[in-house]
Amino acid sequence: MADTAYPRPQLVREHWLSLNGGWRFTFDNNRQYNDPSDEIAWTNEITVPFPPESEASGIGNRGFNDTCWYEREFEIKAEGERVLLHFGAVDYRAQVWVNGFMVVEHEGGHTPFTADITAALNDSGRQRVTVRVEDDPHDLAKPRGKQDWQLEPHSIWYPRTTGIWQTVWVERVANTFIQKLRWTPHFDGFEIGCETFIGGDVHPNLRIEVKISHGDKILSNDSYTVIAGEAHRKIALSDPGIDDSRNELLWSPERPTLLDAEVTLWGDGRILDKVHSYTALRSVNINRDRFMLNGRPYQLRMVLDQGYWDDTLLTAPSDDALRKDVELAKAMGFNGVRKHQKIEDPRYLYWADKLGLLVWEEMPSAYRFSPLAVTRMVREWMEVIDRDYSHPCVIVWVPFNESWGVPNLTSTQSHRNAVEALYHLTRTLDSTRPVIGNDGWEASATDILGIHDYDCDPVSLKARYGSSAQTQELFDRRRPGGRILTLDGYPHRGQPIMLTEFGGIAYTRNPPPGVNKDWGYSKVTSEQELLDNYRNLLEVINDTVIFSGFCYTQFTDTFQEANGLLYADRTPKMPLEEIAAATRSVKNEAKSAPDIK
Repeated sequence: MADTAYPRPQLVREHWLSLNGGWRFTFDNNRQYNDPSDEIAWTNEITVPFPPESEASGIGNRGFNDTCWYEREFEIKAEGERVLLHFGAVDYRAQVWVNGFMVVEHEGGHTPFTADITAALNDSGRQRVTVRVEDDPHDLAKPRGKQDWQLEPHSIWYPRTTGIWQTVWVERVANTFIQKLRWTPHFDGFEIGCETFIGGDVHPNLRIEVKISHGDKILSNDSYTVIAGEAHRKIALSDPGIDDSRNELLWSPERPTLLDAEVTLWGDGRILDKVHSYTALRSVNINRDRFMLNGRPYQLRMVLDQGYWDDTLLTAPSDDALRKDVELAKAMGFNGVRKHQKIEDPRYLYWADKLGLLVWEEMPSAYRFSPLAVTRMVREWMEVIDRDYSHPCVIVWVPFNESWGVPNLTSTQSHRNAVEALYHLTRTLDSTRPVIGNDGWEASATDILGIHDYDCDPVSLKARYGSSAQTQELFDRRRPGGRILTLDGYPHRGQPIMLTEFGGIAYTRNPPPGVNKDWGYSKVTSEQELLDNYRNLLEVINDTVIFSGFCYTQFTDTFQEANGLLYADRTPKMPLEEIAAATRSVKNEAKSAPDIK
């Protein structure tokens, strides 16, 4: 990805150094090296942050590789301060040395980690960082999402991602610095919760100054005492009281108002650290059978997004590519995406925050149930929630999908316990957002009942979910795959019902001979037929009263799957304005789609 975009958009410092680019690289599948003191035979150069399976990395090796090494030099001096080394994500287990000294270990392929490397630095300023990564391609007990365990992608699984796949960077900070910010909107009181956590040498007489502004208007500028390394405050904003003025400050996809924040750490009368951030005032909650945004019922129109690119896999080609994905989703008439089996790069969430796109965040699944698998998932899921808690675009947490990793929910109590435990843990860590315990079917503890149904016949869908459909009759039936919608003991309690996977209509132009590139739940033979089928499906779904939202499968073609509204290179299969009109079920819509470059 481009080095001009700060990788952590809600805690930004002016000065930082990207370590993306060329690194020495080698596979070590025989595990002959233990640490950098061994004479490692570097066989390749890799372009970070693209994984070695990707063509963009310069390697493009999609075989079974379980261990690899990275190394590069960079220049930085401590100059009396601290130097922090950050990794956006490394899949799966990473060990990091600087100048031969171990500085950090981390397990979990989708979450960031940081090392204070000050003590390991050379006085000369010339530094060397070495990374060892273990990622067993056959291990089904770790959260791996859509990464295939077979040599070639099959069915709905895609190429693996090994090693570094998000930005690596360093920055120099004061000996006492702002380590973490956490923003919580309190819509009812027109307040913003601000939690600040201090790292390094915590001492008395520390204060935090928080300035929140909207455009040129300063909404709040207050100072708080730091106690035991933390400051927790609710910042009251002036409530205009009139809907039009009040709505100008509220965040929504239609008006994504962000509030700029400048947070300054003071100690003994001088500035120790200053960071730039942002927050937003918005609420999401459930009221009876409706999803609510900012206190009003809100119909969710979402699209399933796998977050893959042909040449770069899970890593976006650039920051501009992430922005374009957000713009394309909106241009097709959607107000949200369900990020499927992927914890997306924070830069995507930044663009969703800035441009106005709702995001369902879903934990990548393990595919084997065991105490180890549950332990790994819980640890990483907690890191996910901690990382993305403050993004206003994130509106729903989804720990499990389609009983993946918990395949015996109807008969095995421990599998049920896992889903219920993750639901309640998530609600404990974040009480401000709805949680879906297990999306698709076999629901137990959940705030929204999601249904996956790939019947592409509009007539049968209308019979099943239309105005004459009875809710109780719906839950007494079995759905695709022979799965029940709710487990025994968990009847529908009036929660919103959403069709969270449907469609999946495959169309591709000129597939390579002998290559299966047209997988889908149904197939059409022309773009016009695709548009007609999409329009007919969406007209039925938008016309139902039983659903308070939907999620169409899917955003783009992804490897062997040809069921995207866009080709894999993000070229639309149909005119964007036609897709948007069908998504909203608006006939003869005159509006043209925005210019997406």
